Amino acid sequence: MPQLVEKFLHYSPIRDVVFVLGAGASRPDGVPLQRDMLPTILSGGIKEIEETEIGKIVIEFIKNNFEFNPETKSYPHLEAVFGFLDYFLERNESLSSQYSQEKLREIKEYLIKIIHYTVNFQTDKTSQHYQVFWKSIIEKNPNTSVITLNYDTLLEQAFEFHFKTHGYIDYCIPLMNYEKLPELKQYNFWVNPREPVFVDETENPFPFKIIKLHGSLNWKYCNCCNQTLLTPWDRNIDLNKGKFLGYTFPDKQEYEYRCPLDGTEFQTLIMPPSYLKLLHHPIITQLMNEASREIRNAKKIVFVGYSLSSADVHIKALFKKSISSEKEILVINPKKKESFELNYKSLNRNACFIELPFEDFVEDKKLITQILS
Repeated sequence: MPQLVEKFLHYSPIRDVVFVLGAGASRPDGVPLQRDMLPTILSGGIKEIEETEIGKIVIEFIKNNFEFNPETKSYPHLEAVFGFLDYFLERNESLSSQYSQEKLREIKEYLIKIIHYTVNFQTDKTSQHYQVFWKSIIEKNPNTSVITLNYDTLLEQAFEFHFKTHGYIDYCIPLMNYEKLPELKQYNFWVNPREPVFVDETENPFPFKIIKLHGSLNWKYCNCCNQTLLTPWDRNIDLNKGKFLGYTFPDKQEYEYRCPLDGTEFQTLIMPPSYLKLLHHPIITQLMNEASREIRNAKKIVFVGYSLSSADVHIKALFKKSISSEKEILVINPKKKESFELNYKSLNRNACFIELPFEDFVEDKKLITQILS
């Protein structure tokens, strides 16, 4: 019988391929693009939004401050709404007697929670496309990392078929789940791949970095102890109370999440789209630094389904300062516009472009083999 042995999972000092995934990679599974978020929220397509307290407050604020026309599908940009809120919050000003600074701060948090709810609404399933993506990486070249700008957890959910036998996910942050305190005993199920792990002696799993630069639906942040709890299966939010919800098994009793260490109410850990990005969050700062190291140490960088939006100045800055002129850059996207190509050429003049949606890319065995070789 095979025996369990303790092994260190090592990273190669040089990464062969770093994938950078944008919203286009999750769109085939129904996750809305950024430009579709407000139309989804304001159109009444999700009843839980327009019928709950938080939803009503956010929709009223947008209607009072922005004009839109559902018939012609003309809606404000999500960045504009967050930018408007951030303007007053940054200047420590109120908008009106109705919208004090405290109220604006509350509305911003409510809007973030609605985005969290909307994205999660589409992620209670396994993505076949991400399964094919992982299968190719594990078979062709495990010396691969992923930087993603997506909040959804489809990428990680698809990895569960390879867990333990082929690899472990490394989120590159010090999760509360790794602590061995009595209060955290029930959350110690997540394995830290940067410490020795017990594996079957016949297996040689790899650690895979998933760097989520804009945060994640399954991360809960405590601003008292400044730690992050990973809850892979509990991502829901109560839009009446604004609380994270969990469920007991097997009876599925609902309960509200609070920090197990100090009882503080958890906060969302997703960075909303805004022209004024607040990058001083300790977790986001750590992820940006980790991504910078991966970019510098990569032979090849492959962007998939990412538009390099003008609102993502921090991402352009990150890559611009970390990419050397000789770095191999490949951009895979459904549409090739001149403005889109020029955005990437400004990062690296050697950037090459392939016109393919994510779902076709992962099925193109010849192309993905060439990229991973």
